Amino acid sequence: MPKTEMRALGRRLPRIAGQRLDALSTGGWLFGLLFAALSLTPSLIPRAYMVQGVLCGCAFAAGYGIGVFVEWLWKFLEIEWPNRRIARWTGRLCVLLCLGLVVSFLWFWTGWQNSIRAGMGEAPLEATQPLLVALIAVPPAALLIGIGTLIVHGVRVVAGWLGRAIPPRVALVGAMILVGLATTAVGDGVVARGLLYAADRFYGDFDRLAGITAPAPADPHQSGSAASAIAWDTIGMDARVYVESGPDAADIEAVTGKRALTPLRVYVGLRSAETAQERAALALEEMERVGAFERSVLVLIMPVGTGWVEPAAIDTLEFLHGGDVASVAVQYSYLTSWLSLVSEPDVGVETARALFNTVYARWTAMDEASRPKLYLHGLSLGAYSSAASSGLYDILGDPFDGALWVGPPFASAAWRSTTANRLPDSPIWRPEIGDSTAVRFANRGTDLFEAGEWGPLRIVYLQYPTDPIVFFEPSLVYREPVWLTGERAPSVSPRLNWYPVVTFLQLALDMALAQTTPIGFGHVYAPQDYLDGWIAVTGAPGWTEAELAGLRAKLTRHGDRRRLEGGWFRQ
Repeated sequence: MPKTEMRALGRRLPRIAGQRLDALSTGGWLFGLLFAALSLTPSLIPRAYMVQGVLCGCAFAAGYGIGVFVEWLWKFLEIEWPNRRIARWTGRLCVLLCLGLVVSFLWFWTGWQNSIRAGMGEAPLEATQPLLVALIAVPPAALLIGIGTLIVHGVRVVAGWLGRAIPPRVALVGAMILVGLATTAVGDGVVARGLLYAADRFYGDFDRLAGITAPAPADPHQSGSAASAIAWDTIGMDARVYVESGPDAADIEAVTGKRALTPLRVYVGLRSAETAQERAALALEEMERVGAFERSVLVLIMPVGTGWVEPAAIDTLEFLHGGDVASVAVQYSYLTSWLSLVSEPDVGVETARALFNTVYARWTAMDEASRPKLYLHGLSLGAYSSAASSGLYDILGDPFDGALWVGPPFASAAWRSTTANRLPDSPIWRPEIGDSTAVRFANRGTDLFEAGEWGPLRIVYLQYPTDPIVFFEPSLVYREPVWLTGERAPSVSPRLNWYPVVTFLQLALDMALAQTTPIGFGHVYAPQDYLDGWIAVTGAPGWTEAELAGLRAKLTRHGDRRRLEGGWFRQ
Protein backbone atom coordinates (compact mmCIF):
# COMPACT_ATOMS: atom_id res chain seq x y z
CA MET A 1 0.00 0.00 0.00
CA PRO A 2 1.40 3.44 -0.92
CA LYS A 3 2.54 5.67 1.94
CA THR A 4 0.00 8.37 1.05
CA GLU A 5 -2.89 5.87 1.30
CA MET A 6 -1.54 4.53 4.60
CA ARG A 7 -1.36 8.06 6.02
CA ALA A 8 -4.92 8.74 4.84
CA LEU A 9 -6.14 5.51 6.41
CA GLY A 10 -4.37 6.43 9.64
CA ARG A 11 -6.21 9.73 9.69
CA ARG A 12 -9.55 8.02 9.00
CA LEU A 13 -9.23 5.24 11.61
CA PRO A 14 -9.93 7.42 14.66
CA ARG A 15 -12.97 8.86 12.90
CA ILE A 16 -14.20 5.38 11.89
CA ALA A 17 -13.63 4.06 15.42
CA GLY A 18 -15.49 7.03 16.84
CA GLN A 19 -18.41 6.40 14.51
CA ARG A 20 -18.48 2.74 15.54
CA LEU A 21 -18.48 3.69 19.21
CA ASP A 22 -21.23 6.24 18.63
CA ALA A 23 -23.29 3.48 16.96
CA LEU A 24 -23.21 1.56 20.23
CA SER A 25 -25.23 2.66 23.23
CA THR A 26 -22.92 4.35 25.71
CA GLY A 27 -25.63 4.21 28.35
CA GLY A 28 -26.18 0.53 27.65
CA TRP A 29 -22.50 -0.32 28.10
CA LEU A 30 -22.24 1.91 31.17
CA PHE A 31 -25.15 0.31 33.01
CA GLY A 32 -24.38 -3.17 31.67
CA LEU A 33 -20.80 -3.20 32.92
CA LEU A 34 -21.86 -1.66 36.24
CA PHE A 35 -24.54 -4.32 36.80
CA ALA A 36 -22.17 -7.11 35.76
CA ALA A 37 -19.59 -5.87 38.28
CA LEU A 38 -22.12 -5.62 41.10
CA SER A 39 -23.41 -9.13 40.37
CA LEU A 40 -19.97 -10.42 41.41
CA THR A 41 -20.55 -9.29 45.00
CA PRO A 42 -21.67 -11.89 47.60
CA SER A 43 -25.27 -12.95 48.15
CA LEU A 44 -26.82 -15.50 50.52
CA ILE A 45 -25.19 -18.67 49.19
CA PRO A 46 -21.90 -19.31 47.34
CA ARG A 47 -21.85 -19.58 43.57
CA ALA A 48 -19.70 -21.73 41.32
CA TYR A 49 -17.97 -20.03 38.39
CA MET A 50 -20.46 -21.36 35.80
CA VAL A 51 -23.42 -20.04 37.77
CA GLN A 52 -21.66 -16.74 38.35
CA GLY A 53 -20.95 -16.43 34.63
CA VAL A 54 -24.61 -16.88 33.74
CA LEU A 55 -25.58 -14.35 36.43
CA CYS A 56 -23.05 -11.82 35.09
CA GLY A 57 -24.42 -12.24 31.58
CA CYS A 58 -28.01 -11.73 32.72
CA ALA A 59 -27.02 -8.73 34.86
CA PHE A 60 -25.15 -7.15 31.94
CA ALA A 61 -28.16 -7.64 29.66
CA ALA A 62 -30.51 -6.12 32.25
CA GLY A 63 -28.20 -3.14 32.75
CA TYR A 64 -27.72 -2.72 29.01
CA GLY A 65 -31.48 -2.59 28.49
CA ILE A 66 -31.92 -0.03 31.27
CA GLY A 67 -29.06 2.06 29.90
CA VAL A 68 -30.48 2.05 26.39
CA PHE A 69 -33.87 3.12 27.73
CA VAL A 70 -32.38 5.94 29.83
CA GLU A 71 -30.40 7.15 26.82
CA TRP A 72 -33.48 7.04 24.60
CA LEU A 73 -35.58 8.86 27.21
CA TRP A 74 -32.92 11.57 27.47
CA LYS A 75 -33.08 12.15 23.74
CA PHE A 76 -36.88 11.83 23.62
CA LEU A 77 -37.17 14.64 26.19
CA GLU A 78 -34.87 16.69 23.93
CA ILE A 79 -32.40 17.45 26.70
CA GLU A 80 -29.17 18.78 25.20
CA TRP A 81 -25.68 18.57 26.65
CA PRO A 82 -23.88 21.92 26.76
CA ASN A 83 -20.99 20.40 24.81
CA ARG A 84 -21.68 17.23 22.83
CA ARG A 85 -18.03 16.38 22.29
CA ILE A 86 -17.21 16.60 26.00
CA ALA A 87 -20.36 14.60 26.80
CA ARG A 88 -19.37 11.91 24.29
CA TRP A 89 -15.87 11.49 25.68
CA THR A 90 -17.15 11.67 29.25
CA GLY A 91 -19.49 8.78 28.48
CA ARG A 92 -16.65 6.76 26.99
CA LEU A 93 -14.48 7.46 30.03
CA CYS A 94 -17.28 6.27 32.34
CA VAL A 95 -17.59 3.05 30.29
CA LEU A 96 -13.84 2.46 30.67
CA LEU A 97 -14.08 3.07 34.41
CA CYS A 98 -16.93 0.54 34.67
CA LEU A 99 -14.85 -1.92 32.65
CA GLY A 100 -12.05 -1.43 35.16
CA LEU A 101 -14.58 -2.00 37.93
CA VAL A 102 -15.55 -5.34 36.35
CA VAL A 103 -11.91 -6.40 36.14
CA SER A 104 -11.23 -5.46 39.76
CA PHE A 105 -14.42 -7.15 40.99
CA LEU A 106 -13.46 -10.29 39.06
CA TRP A 107 -10.18 -10.18 40.95
CA PHE A 108 -11.99 -9.91 44.30
CA TRP A 109 -14.73 -12.40 43.37
CA THR A 110 -12.82 -15.51 44.46
CA GLY A 111 -12.13 -14.05 47.88
CA TRP A 112 -15.75 -12.96 48.30
CA GLN A 113 -17.06 -16.40 47.42
CA ASN A 114 -14.51 -18.13 49.65
CA SER A 115 -15.58 -15.97 52.58
CA ILE A 116 -19.09 -17.44 52.27
CA ARG A 117 -17.77 -20.96 51.69
CA ALA A 118 -15.52 -20.78 54.73
CA GLY A 119 -18.51 -19.89 56.91
CA MET A 120 -20.31 -22.97 55.56
CA GLY A 121 -17.30 -25.28 55.85
CA GLU A 122 -16.82 -25.69 52.09
CA ALA A 123 -13.51 -25.98 50.20
CA PRO A 124 -12.24 -22.73 48.63
CA LEU A 125 -12.44 -21.97 44.93
CA GLU A 126 -9.38 -21.85 42.67
CA ALA A 127 -7.96 -18.40 41.92
CA THR A 128 -8.02 -18.92 38.12
CA GLN A 129 -11.78 -19.22 37.78
CA PRO A 130 -12.68 -15.50 37.40
CA LEU A 131 -11.41 -15.71 33.81
CA LEU A 132 -13.96 -18.44 33.12
CA VAL A 133 -16.69 -16.28 34.66
CA ALA A 134 -16.08 -13.57 32.06
CA LEU A 135 -16.12 -16.04 29.17
CA ILE A 136 -19.30 -17.78 30.31
CA ALA A 137 -21.08 -14.43 30.69
CA VAL A 138 -20.90 -13.66 26.96
CA PRO A 139 -23.50 -16.12 25.51
CA PRO A 140 -26.41 -15.30 27.90
CA ALA A 141 -25.71 -11.57 27.57
CA ALA A 142 -25.67 -11.79 23.77
CA LEU A 143 -28.85 -13.89 23.71
CA LEU A 144 -30.82 -11.57 25.98
CA ILE A 145 -29.60 -8.42 24.25
CA GLY A 146 -30.50 -10.00 20.92
CA ILE A 147 -34.04 -10.65 22.13
CA GLY A 148 -34.25 -7.07 23.39
CA THR A 149 -33.01 -5.76 20.04
CA LEU A 150 -35.74 -7.70 18.23
CA ILE A 151 -38.35 -6.18 20.52
CA VAL A 152 -37.00 -2.67 19.89
CA HIS A 153 -37.03 -3.34 16.14
CA GLY A 154 -40.64 -4.48 16.47
CA VAL A 155 -41.53 -1.21 18.23
CA ARG A 156 -39.95 0.78 15.39
CA VAL A 157 -41.83 -1.20 12.73
CA VAL A 158 -45.18 -0.81 14.49
CA ALA A 159 -44.51 2.87 15.14
CA GLY A 160 -43.83 3.31 11.42
CA TRP A 161 -47.17 1.74 10.56
CA LEU A 162 -49.07 3.83 13.11
CA GLY A 163 -47.20 6.99 12.11
CA ARG A 164 -49.02 7.04 8.79
CA ALA A 165 -52.27 7.88 10.58
CA ILE A 166 -51.34 9.53 13.90
CA PRO A 167 -48.61 11.91 15.13
CA PRO A 168 -45.15 10.28 15.34
CA ARG A 169 -44.71 10.52 19.11
CA VAL A 170 -48.19 9.20 19.79
CA ALA A 171 -47.44 6.38 17.35
CA LEU A 172 -44.22 5.55 19.22
CA VAL A 173 -45.97 5.36 22.59
CA GLY A 174 -48.75 3.29 21.09
CA ALA A 175 -46.22 0.94 19.49
CA MET A 176 -44.43 0.48 22.82
CA ILE A 177 -47.71 -0.45 24.50
CA LEU A 178 -48.80 -2.83 21.74
CA VAL A 179 -45.45 -4.59 21.43
CA GLY A 180 -45.15 -4.77 25.23
CA LEU A 181 -48.57 -6.42 25.53
CA ALA A 182 -47.80 -8.81 22.68
CA THR A 183 -44.42 -9.74 24.18
CA THR A 184 -45.97 -10.33 27.60
CA ALA A 185 -48.76 -12.42 26.10
CA VAL A 186 -46.34 -14.54 24.09
CA GLY A 187 -43.81 -14.82 26.91
CA ASP A 188 -46.33 -15.75 29.58
CA GLY A 189 -49.00 -17.49 27.54
CA VAL A 190 -46.82 -19.38 25.08
CA VAL A 191 -43.19 -19.63 26.17
CA ALA A 192 -43.59 -19.77 29.96
CA ARG A 193 -46.72 -21.93 29.84
CA GLY A 194 -45.16 -24.20 27.25
CA LEU A 195 -42.02 -24.66 29.35
CA LEU A 196 -44.07 -25.31 32.48
CA TYR A 197 -46.24 -27.80 30.62
CA ALA A 198 -43.14 -29.57 29.32
CA ALA A 199 -41.63 -29.59 32.82
CA ASP A 200 -44.86 -30.94 34.28
CA ARG A 201 -44.98 -33.69 31.65
CA PHE A 202 -41.32 -34.56 32.25
CA TYR A 203 -41.61 -34.73 36.03
CA GLY A 204 -44.97 -36.48 35.77
CA ASP A 205 -43.55 -39.19 33.50
CA PHE A 206 -40.51 -39.50 35.74
CA ASP A 207 -42.75 -39.84 38.79
CA ARG A 208 -44.77 -42.54 37.02
CA LEU A 209 -41.91 -44.51 35.48
CA ALA A 210 -39.19 -44.28 38.15
CA GLY A 211 -39.15 -47.49 40.12
CA ILE A 212 -42.11 -48.90 38.20
CA THR A 213 -40.63 -52.40 38.35
CA ALA A 214 -40.14 -52.25 42.12
CA PRO A 215 -42.41 -54.73 43.92
CA ALA A 216 -45.24 -53.48 46.13
CA PRO A 217 -44.65 -53.55 49.89
CA ALA A 218 -45.33 -56.85 51.60
CA ASP A 219 -46.27 -55.20 54.90
CA PRO A 220 -50.07 -54.75 54.89
CA HIS A 221 -49.72 -51.57 56.98
CA GLN A 222 -47.87 -49.78 54.16
CA SER A 223 -49.58 -47.78 51.44
CA GLY A 224 -49.52 -49.58 48.10
CA SER A 225 -49.51 -53.08 49.59
CA ALA A 226 -52.00 -55.74 48.53
CA ALA A 227 -54.21 -54.81 51.51
CA SER A 228 -54.06 -51.08 50.78
CA ALA A 229 -56.79 -49.00 49.16
CA ILE A 230 -54.04 -47.10 47.34
CA ALA A 231 -52.62 -48.71 44.22
CA TRP A 232 -48.82 -49.02 44.25
CA ASP A 233 -48.47 -47.79 40.67
CA THR A 234 -50.27 -44.51 41.48
CA ILE A 235 -47.57 -43.23 43.78
CA GLY A 236 -44.17 -42.30 42.40
CA MET A 237 -40.58 -42.70 43.49
CA ASP A 238 -40.62 -39.93 46.11
CA ALA A 239 -43.69 -41.43 47.75
CA ARG A 240 -42.13 -44.88 47.77
CA VAL A 241 -39.07 -43.54 49.60
CA TYR A 242 -41.36 -42.09 52.27
CA VAL A 243 -43.41 -45.29 52.55
CA GLU A 244 -40.58 -47.81 52.58
CA SER A 245 -37.46 -46.13 53.95
CA GLY A 246 -38.53 -45.14 57.44
CA PRO A 247 -37.25 -46.86 60.58
CA ASP A 248 -39.10 -49.83 62.02
CA ALA A 249 -39.41 -50.75 65.68
CA ALA A 250 -36.05 -52.54 65.72
CA ASP A 251 -34.25 -49.55 64.15
CA ILE A 252 -35.74 -47.16 66.69
CA GLU A 253 -34.91 -49.42 69.62
CA ALA A 254 -31.32 -49.77 68.38
CA VAL A 255 -30.87 -45.98 68.30
CA THR A 256 -32.84 -44.97 71.39
CA GLY A 257 -32.45 -47.98 73.65
CA LYS A 258 -36.17 -47.75 74.40
CA ARG A 259 -39.08 -49.98 73.43
CA ALA A 260 -40.74 -48.87 70.23
CA LEU A 261 -43.50 -49.46 67.70
CA THR A 262 -43.19 -49.46 63.94
CA PRO A 263 -44.46 -46.06 62.72
CA LEU A 264 -47.42 -45.82 60.35
CA ARG A 265 -47.00 -43.87 57.11
CA VAL A 266 -49.84 -43.18 54.67
CA TYR A 267 -49.28 -41.65 51.25
CA VAL A 268 -51.78 -40.76 48.51
CA GLY A 269 -50.33 -39.94 45.09
CA LEU A 270 -51.57 -37.40 42.58
CA ARG A 271 -52.74 -40.26 40.34
CA SER A 272 -54.42 -42.14 43.20
CA ALA A 273 -57.69 -40.20 42.74
CA GLU A 274 -59.05 -37.53 40.41
CA THR A 275 -59.73 -34.61 42.75
CA ALA A 276 -58.18 -33.18 45.90
CA GLN A 277 -61.28 -34.08 47.91
CA GLU A 278 -61.24 -37.65 46.64
CA ARG A 279 -57.56 -37.98 47.53
CA ALA A 280 -58.29 -36.66 51.03
CA ALA A 281 -61.11 -39.17 51.44
CA LEU A 282 -58.80 -41.95 50.25
CA ALA A 283 -56.20 -40.84 52.79
CA LEU A 284 -58.78 -41.02 55.61
CA GLU A 285 -59.87 -44.49 54.46
CA GLU A 286 -56.26 -45.67 54.54
CA MET A 287 -55.69 -44.08 57.95
CA GLU A 288 -58.69 -45.91 59.35
CA ARG A 289 -57.48 -49.17 57.83
CA VAL A 290 -54.01 -49.09 59.41
CA GLY A 291 -55.15 -47.69 62.77
CA ALA A 292 -53.60 -44.24 62.49
CA PHE A 293 -56.03 -42.73 65.01
CA GLU A 294 -54.89 -45.22 67.63
CA ARG A 295 -51.39 -43.75 67.79
CA SER A 296 -50.35 -41.02 70.24
CA VAL A 297 -49.07 -38.61 67.58
CA LEU A 298 -50.78 -37.87 64.26
CA VAL A 299 -49.10 -35.64 61.68
CA LEU A 300 -50.60 -34.17 58.51
CA ILE A 301 -47.72 -33.60 56.09
CA MET A 302 -47.78 -31.48 52.97
CA PRO A 303 -44.85 -32.63 50.79
CA VAL A 304 -42.72 -30.38 48.60
CA GLY A 305 -43.58 -29.83 44.94
CA THR A 306 -42.49 -33.21 43.59
CA GLY A 307 -44.23 -35.08 46.38
CA TRP A 308 -41.05 -35.56 48.40
CA VAL A 309 -41.34 -35.87 52.18
CA GLU A 310 -38.11 -34.94 53.96
CA PRO A 311 -36.87 -38.06 55.79
CA ALA A 312 -34.99 -35.94 58.33
CA ALA A 313 -38.29 -34.39 59.41
CA ILE A 314 -40.38 -37.51 59.88
CA ASP A 315 -37.60 -39.87 61.04
CA THR A 316 -36.62 -37.58 63.91
CA LEU A 317 -40.22 -37.40 65.11
CA GLU A 318 -40.55 -41.18 65.00
CA PHE A 319 -37.34 -41.70 66.96
CA LEU A 320 -38.42 -39.09 69.51
CA HIS A 321 -41.79 -40.78 70.17
CA GLY A 322 -40.64 -44.37 69.95
CA GLY A 323 -42.51 -45.04 66.72
CA ASP A 324 -45.89 -44.20 68.30
CA VAL A 325 -46.55 -41.94 65.32
CA ALA A 326 -48.88 -42.00 62.33
CA SER A 327 -48.29 -39.59 59.45
CA VAL A 328 -50.16 -38.95 56.22
CA ALA A 329 -49.03 -37.09 53.10
CA VAL A 330 -50.95 -36.25 49.92
CA GLN A 331 -49.24 -35.26 46.66
CA TYR A 332 -50.45 -32.19 44.76
CA SER A 333 -47.81 -31.57 42.06
CA TYR A 334 -44.98 -33.08 40.03
CA LEU A 335 -42.87 -29.90 39.69
CA THR A 336 -39.91 -29.11 41.91
CA SER A 337 -40.67 -26.64 44.69
CA TRP A 338 -38.97 -23.58 43.21
CA LEU A 339 -40.76 -24.05 39.88
CA SER A 340 -44.09 -24.49 41.62
CA LEU A 341 -43.37 -21.49 43.83
CA VAL A 342 -42.80 -19.07 40.95
CA SER A 343 -45.50 -20.50 38.67
CA GLU A 344 -48.35 -21.91 40.77
CA PRO A 345 -47.77 -21.33 44.50
CA ASP A 346 -51.40 -22.01 45.46
CA VAL A 347 -51.59 -25.40 43.73
CA GLY A 348 -51.17 -27.28 47.02
CA VAL A 349 -53.55 -25.17 49.12
CA GLU A 350 -56.67 -26.92 47.84
CA THR A 351 -55.20 -30.33 48.68
CA ALA A 352 -53.97 -29.15 52.09
CA ARG A 353 -57.41 -27.79 53.02
CA ALA A 354 -59.18 -30.92 51.80
CA LEU A 355 -56.88 -33.15 53.85
CA PHE A 356 -57.07 -30.99 56.97
CA ASN A 357 -60.86 -30.61 56.89
CA THR A 358 -61.38 -34.34 56.30
CA VAL A 359 -59.04 -35.50 59.07
CA TYR A 360 -59.96 -32.68 61.45
CA ALA A 361 -63.65 -33.61 61.27
CA ARG A 362 -62.79 -37.21 62.20
CA TRP A 363 -60.37 -36.09 64.92
CA THR A 364 -62.75 -33.65 66.63
CA ALA A 365 -65.44 -36.37 66.75
CA MET A 366 -63.17 -38.49 68.96
CA ASP A 367 -63.00 -38.42 72.74
CA GLU A 368 -60.54 -35.67 73.64
CA ALA A 369 -58.98 -37.80 76.36
CA SER A 370 -58.09 -40.69 74.05
CA ARG A 371 -57.51 -39.13 70.64
CA PRO A 372 -53.97 -38.57 69.31
CA LYS A 373 -52.21 -35.24 69.37
CA LEU A 374 -52.70 -33.60 65.97
CA TYR A 375 -49.84 -31.71 64.32
CA LEU A 376 -49.20 -30.09 60.94
CA HIS A 377 -45.91 -30.13 59.07
CA GLY A 378 -44.52 -28.86 55.80
CA LEU A 379 -41.18 -27.97 54.25
CA SER A 380 -40.77 -25.25 51.63
CA LEU A 381 -43.87 -25.18 49.41
CA GLY A 382 -45.33 -27.78 51.74
CA ALA A 383 -45.07 -25.24 54.58
CA TYR A 384 -46.86 -22.70 52.38
CA SER A 385 -49.76 -25.10 51.75
CA SER A 386 -49.89 -26.50 55.29
CA ALA A 387 -50.04 -23.04 56.87
CA ALA A 388 -52.96 -22.15 54.59
CA SER A 389 -54.87 -25.37 55.28
CA SER A 390 -56.87 -24.15 58.26
CA GLY A 391 -58.58 -20.91 59.21
CA LEU A 392 -58.02 -19.51 62.69
CA TYR A 393 -61.71 -19.02 63.42
CA ASP A 394 -62.53 -22.56 62.28
CA ILE A 395 -60.33 -24.17 64.94
CA LEU A 396 -60.69 -21.83 67.92
CA GLY A 397 -63.22 -24.10 69.61
CA ASP A 398 -60.98 -27.16 69.33
CA PRO A 399 -57.52 -26.29 68.00
CA PHE A 400 -54.98 -28.79 66.73
CA ASP A 401 -51.94 -29.18 68.97
CA GLY A 402 -49.18 -27.59 66.95
CA ALA A 403 -47.21 -27.21 63.73
CA LEU A 404 -43.62 -27.33 62.51
CA TRP A 405 -43.21 -25.29 59.33
CA VAL A 406 -39.70 -25.34 57.87
CA GLY A 407 -38.26 -23.00 55.25
CA PRO A 408 -41.58 -21.19 54.64
CA PRO A 409 -41.50 -19.47 51.22
CA PHE A 410 -41.61 -15.69 50.95
CA ALA A 411 -45.00 -15.98 49.22
CA SER A 412 -46.68 -17.54 52.26
CA ALA A 413 -49.42 -15.19 53.49
CA ALA A 414 -49.38 -16.78 56.96
CA TRP A 415 -45.61 -16.28 57.28
CA ARG A 416 -45.76 -12.69 56.05
CA SER A 417 -48.63 -11.79 58.35
CA THR A 418 -47.00 -13.37 61.39
CA THR A 419 -43.63 -11.77 60.65
CA ALA A 420 -45.22 -8.36 60.14
CA ASN A 421 -46.71 -8.57 63.66
CA ARG A 422 -43.36 -9.20 65.37
CA LEU A 423 -42.18 -7.17 68.33
CA PRO A 424 -40.57 -3.93 67.09
CA ASP A 425 -37.15 -4.68 68.58
CA SER A 426 -36.87 -8.16 67.06
CA PRO A 427 -35.20 -8.67 63.64
CA ILE A 428 -37.20 -9.99 60.72
CA TRP A 429 -34.86 -12.96 60.33
CA ARG A 430 -35.76 -14.10 63.86
CA PRO A 431 -38.96 -12.34 64.90
CA GLU A 432 -40.55 -12.58 68.32
CA ILE A 433 -44.33 -12.85 68.40
CA GLY A 434 -46.10 -11.59 71.53
CA ASP A 435 -45.00 -13.47 74.63
CA SER A 436 -43.79 -16.46 72.54
CA THR A 437 -46.29 -18.85 74.11
CA ALA A 438 -48.01 -19.72 70.80
CA VAL A 439 -45.62 -18.92 67.92
CA ARG A 440 -41.82 -19.06 67.84
CA PHE A 441 -39.27 -18.51 65.10
CA ALA A 442 -35.88 -20.18 65.12
CA ASN A 443 -32.71 -20.00 63.03
CA ARG A 444 -31.42 -23.10 64.83
CA GLY A 445 -33.35 -25.66 66.80
CA THR A 446 -31.66 -24.61 70.03
CA ASP A 447 -33.20 -21.12 69.68
CA LEU A 448 -36.57 -22.60 70.62
CA PHE A 449 -35.59 -23.28 74.21
CA GLU A 450 -34.57 -19.74 75.10
CA ALA A 451 -38.18 -18.61 75.69
CA GLY A 452 -40.41 -19.61 78.59
CA GLU A 453 -43.35 -21.98 78.82
CA TRP A 454 -45.65 -22.78 75.91
CA GLY A 455 -49.39 -22.32 75.72
CA PRO A 456 -51.79 -25.07 74.55
CA LEU A 457 -51.07 -24.42 70.83
CA ARG A 458 -47.44 -24.57 69.68
CA ILE A 459 -46.38 -23.29 66.26
CA VAL A 460 -42.73 -23.23 65.19
CA TYR A 461 -41.23 -21.61 62.09
CA LEU A 462 -37.72 -22.92 61.40
CA GLN A 463 -35.85 -20.73 58.91
CA TYR A 464 -32.18 -20.24 58.13
CA PRO A 465 -31.14 -16.60 57.51
CA THR A 466 -29.24 -17.85 54.42
CA ASP A 467 -32.35 -19.45 52.90
CA PRO A 468 -33.32 -17.48 49.76
CA ILE A 469 -36.61 -19.40 49.50
CA VAL A 470 -37.63 -17.56 52.67
CA PHE A 471 -36.04 -14.16 52.17
CA PHE A 472 -36.41 -13.52 48.44
CA GLU A 473 -39.01 -10.89 47.60
CA PRO A 474 -40.05 -9.32 44.27
CA SER A 475 -39.59 -5.81 45.67
CA LEU A 476 -35.83 -6.41 45.69
CA VAL A 477 -35.91 -4.90 42.20
CA TYR A 478 -36.40 -1.41 43.63
CA ARG A 479 -36.25 -1.60 47.44
CA GLU A 480 -33.71 -2.72 50.04
CA PRO A 481 -35.07 -5.65 52.11
CA VAL A 482 -35.65 -5.20 55.82
CA TRP A 483 -33.37 -8.13 56.66
CA LEU A 484 -30.38 -6.18 55.32
CA THR A 485 -31.10 -3.13 57.49
CA GLY A 486 -30.33 -2.84 61.17
CA GLU A 487 -29.04 -5.93 62.94
CA ARG A 488 -27.87 -8.55 60.46
CA ALA A 489 -27.98 -12.33 60.98
CA PRO A 490 -24.50 -13.68 61.87
CA SER A 491 -24.57 -16.21 59.01
CA VAL A 492 -25.25 -13.56 56.34
CA SER A 493 -22.12 -12.13 54.71
CA PRO A 494 -21.27 -8.63 55.95
CA ARG A 495 -20.25 -7.83 52.36
CA LEU A 496 -23.76 -8.48 51.04
CA ASN A 497 -25.24 -5.14 49.98
CA TRP A 498 -28.44 -4.26 48.16
CA TYR A 499 -28.29 -2.96 44.60
CA PRO A 500 -31.42 -2.28 42.50
CA VAL A 501 -32.20 -5.07 40.01
CA VAL A 502 -28.86 -6.81 40.67
CA THR A 503 -29.74 -8.15 44.13
CA PHE A 504 -33.06 -9.33 42.74
CA LEU A 505 -31.22 -11.37 40.09
CA GLN A 506 -28.73 -12.69 42.65
CA LEU A 507 -31.40 -13.98 45.03
CA ALA A 508 -33.59 -15.32 42.21
CA LEU A 509 -30.65 -17.50 41.18
CA ASP A 510 -29.90 -18.34 44.82
CA MET A 511 -33.47 -19.53 45.15
CA ALA A 512 -33.06 -22.02 42.29
CA LEU A 513 -29.80 -23.31 43.83
CA ALA A 514 -30.85 -23.15 47.48
CA GLN A 515 -30.41 -26.90 47.97
CA THR A 516 -26.79 -26.99 46.85
CA THR A 517 -25.47 -25.71 50.19
CA PRO A 518 -24.04 -27.85 53.00
CA ILE A 519 -26.40 -29.15 55.68
CA GLY A 520 -27.46 -26.35 58.00
CA PHE A 521 -27.41 -23.54 55.44
CA GLY A 522 -29.55 -22.30 52.58
CA HIS A 523 -32.59 -24.55 52.14
CA VAL A 524 -30.93 -27.71 53.50
CA TYR A 525 -32.20 -28.15 57.05
CA ALA A 526 -30.25 -30.26 59.50
CA PRO A 527 -31.63 -33.35 61.32
CA GLN A 528 -30.77 -31.93 64.73
CA ASP A 529 -32.77 -28.78 63.96
CA TYR A 530 -35.77 -30.90 62.94
CA LEU A 531 -35.40 -32.87 66.17
CA ASP A 532 -35.27 -29.74 68.31
CA GLY A 533 -38.25 -28.36 66.41
CA TRP A 534 -40.29 -31.45 67.19
CA ILE A 535 -39.18 -31.41 70.84
CA ALA A 536 -40.45 -27.85 71.10
CA VAL A 537 -43.75 -28.62 69.35
CA THR A 538 -44.63 -32.06 70.74
CA GLY A 539 -42.60 -32.21 73.93
CA ALA A 540 -40.26 -35.07 74.81
CA PRO A 541 -42.05 -37.32 77.30
CA GLY A 542 -39.80 -39.94 78.88
CA TRP A 543 -36.54 -38.30 77.83
CA THR A 544 -33.86 -36.70 79.97
CA GLU A 545 -31.65 -33.86 78.73
CA ALA A 546 -28.66 -36.22 78.55
CA GLU A 547 -30.64 -38.76 76.52
CA LEU A 548 -31.82 -36.06 74.12
CA ALA A 549 -28.24 -34.87 73.63
CA GLY A 550 -27.22 -38.43 72.77
CA LEU A 551 -30.13 -38.83 70.35
CA ARG A 552 -29.28 -35.52 68.70
CA ALA A 553 -25.70 -36.67 68.09
CA LYS A 554 -26.78 -40.04 66.69
CA LEU A 555 -29.35 -38.53 64.33
CA THR A 556 -26.84 -35.98 63.06
CA ARG A 557 -24.45 -38.73 62.00
CA HIS A 558 -27.39 -40.73 60.65
CA GLY A 559 -28.47 -37.73 58.57
CA ASP A 560 -25.01 -37.19 57.13
CA ARG A 561 -24.87 -40.82 56.00
CA ARG A 562 -28.36 -40.72 54.51
CA ARG A 563 -27.49 -37.61 52.53
CA LEU A 564 -24.33 -39.17 51.13
CA GLU A 565 -26.40 -42.12 49.98
CA GLY A 566 -28.72 -39.77 48.11
CA GLY A 567 -31.68 -40.40 50.37
CA TRP A 568 -32.13 -37.16 52.27
CA PHE A 569 -32.68 -33.57 51.28
CA ARG A 570 -33.98 -34.29 47.80
CA GLN A 571 -36.65 -31.94 46.41
